[in-house]
Amino acid sequence: MAECFRIAGELLLLDIKAVPGSSKSQIAGLSEGRLRIKIAASPEDGKANTELRAFLAKLLGCPRKDITLVAGEKSRLKTAALPLGVKEKLDEIVKEVRK
Repeated sequence: MAECFRIAGELLLLDIKAVPGSSKSQIAGLSEGRLRIKIAASPEDGKANTELRAFLAKLLGCPRKDITLVAGEKSRLKTAALPLGVKEKLDEIVKEVRK
């Protein structure tokens, strides 16, 4: 199975399949090499992207300002740039999702 994240210099690039409009933000598994994340916000005016960044920040224990969307701002298929320091936590999350 393809890994949903990769190292690019000083950053981790996380491939995401976003599912906006959910009742709560949560990890919903892996889908085609991407971490599937349900988002408790509508895909209007960037609300889902803002909620996605906030959810990832809380999940990974890093400041929201350190998370940027580098691809897919207006798509469900997104790539987020994360600080390299969250790799261990992200490894744990992906391992848990694969169980």
